[in-house]
Amino acid sequence: MPENQSKLAWDTLLEISGPGALHVRLTGALRAAIRSGVLPAASALPPSRVLAADLGCSRWVVTEAYQQLLAEGYVQARVGSGTRVVWREERVGGSGHAVPAEPAGPPGIDLAPGLPDLRRFPVDRWLAALRAAATTQPRQQLRYPTPGGEPALQRVLAAYLRRVRGAAAEPGQVTVCSGVTDAVTRLCAAARAAGIGAVAVEDPGWTRLRAAIASTGLAVVPIRTDEHGIRADLLDDHSQVRMVVVAPAHHFPTGVVLTPSRRGQLLDWARRVDGLVVEDDYDAEFRYDRRPVGTMQGTDPARVALAGSVSKTLAPALGIGWLLTPPRWTAAVRMTPQPAGPPMLDQLGLAAFIDSGDYDRHLRASRRRYRTRRDALVSVLAARLPGCTVSGAAAGLHLLLHPPAATADGPTLVGRAADRGVHVGCIEQYRVQDRPADPALVLGYGNLADADVTRAVSGIAEAIGR
Repeated sequence: MPENQSKLAWDTLLEISGPGALHVRLTGALRAAIRSGVLPAASALPPSRVLAADLGCSRWVVTEAYQQLLAEGYVQARVGSGTRVVWREERVGGSGHAVPAEPAGPPGIDLAPGLPDLRRFPVDRWLAALRAAATTQPRQQLRYPTPGGEPALQRVLAAYLRRVRGAAAEPGQVTVCSGVTDAVTRLCAAARAAGIGAVAVEDPGWTRLRAAIASTGLAVVPIRTDEHGIRADLLDDHSQVRMVVVAPAHHFPTGVVLTPSRRGQLLDWARRVDGLVVEDDYDAEFRYDRRPVGTMQGTDPARVALAGSVSKTLAPALGIGWLLTPPRWTAAVRMTPQPAGPPMLDQLGLAAFIDSGDYDRHLRASRRRYRTRRDALVSVLAARLPGCTVSGAAAGLHLLLHPPAATADGPTLVGRAADRGVHVGCIEQYRVQDRPADPALVLGYGNLADADVTRAVSGIAEAIGR
C-alpha cells in the first residue's frame, strides 16, 4: 500500500473540552494521543480543512496545533504525504509503546504439522478471483451471507467433490462453513439436539477437534487406531455412541489409510445403530504413492457426512470449508445457532478460483513441490539418523520419525529440539489413552523452507543424541 494511503487517522476521537484557547486544547489532545499510542508512528493526520470541519472551528486553530506539534518533533509535514506522526517511545516501560527488540539468535525452524507452504500462496490468482467476484456480481449480492453458503460456491464445490473426491454431492446438501472444526461443531450441535450424547474419535487424533466436540456438551469417546486405521469393532463397546469422526484417507498423525475392510465395518456399524460417520477429508489431495483415495461418503451418502476445507491446500487464514451432509441432517445443521460463515465475497472468490481451473493448477504444482521436499527430508533423515525409521510419508504434509526405543520420551525430545531452534511435535501430544512408550516425532514439512531441511535435521539429531 502506498505510504500516503496507509495508517489514516482521520477519525480519531479527541477530547478538547475544558478551559483555555481552542488551539492549545487541540494541541494537548493530539500530543496525548500520540504519546499514548492511540496515534502511532506513521499515522496520517487529517488535512487541516477536514479536521477543522469535523471540529466546527476555523482552519487556523488546526494549523496552529499542527505547527506546535511540528516544532516539538511529534509530527512531520511533507508535500504529497501530509502531516504524519514521527514520534515514538524508545524507552521500555515509558508512557508510549516501546520499540520491540530484535529476536536474539537465528530464527527457529517450525516443523509443526498442519500448514501448507504459505510462501507459495497464489496471491495474484486469488486476488484476480476476488476481483472477478466483486466486479461481476450484481450489487444486490453485496448483502449478508446466505444461510448454508452462496449458491454459486455450493454448485462449484459439489461439482469439484464429485469430480476429484468421488463424492455423491448435490449443491443443496453442501453447507459452507469456516473449516473442518466449524463443520464438526455444527454437526455435533445438531446431533445433541437429535438426542445423541456421545461422539467417538480416533486416538491419537487432533486435540483441537476433540476440544471442539466437547464444547458442544457431547461426551468424547476415544477409539484406538492401529496400522489398519480406527478399530471399528470397538465401537460396539459404547452403546451411547451413534456418531464417529474419522479421517479415512489420511489419518493424523499416523498417516494410515483406513483399509477397505475397516471401512466396511464402520459403515455396517452406522447402519446398525442408525448412526453417522463424519469423514474428515484431511489433506486427502496430497498422495505420493498412488492416486488419492476416494471418499467414504461416495459409498454410502446416507450414512456419511464429508467435511473439508482449503486450510491445507491454500491457507488457514482464508477460513473457508464445507460440509456435505445426508438430507436428513442438512436442515438440522443449518438451524443450529453458529457464527456466520465466510464473507460472501470470499465465497464467490473461491468459486471463481475453482471454476477457472486455478485451484487444480495450484494443487498439481503443490503435489510436485511437497513430494520433492518430502524426498529431500527423508533422504537427509536417513543419512543423519540411520538408527531411526520413518512412517506415514506416503501422503499429506507430515511424517513420523521413530527414534530407537532407548531414546527419551517424546515431550523430552520436543523440548530438546526447541532448545536448538527446531519446533516439532510428538505423537504423545495427540493421544488420550496411555500406550506403550513410542517416542515418535511428528515432523510437518508443508511450510518448511527447502533451504532449512539440513539444518532442521541436524537440530533433531542433536536432540536425539546423534
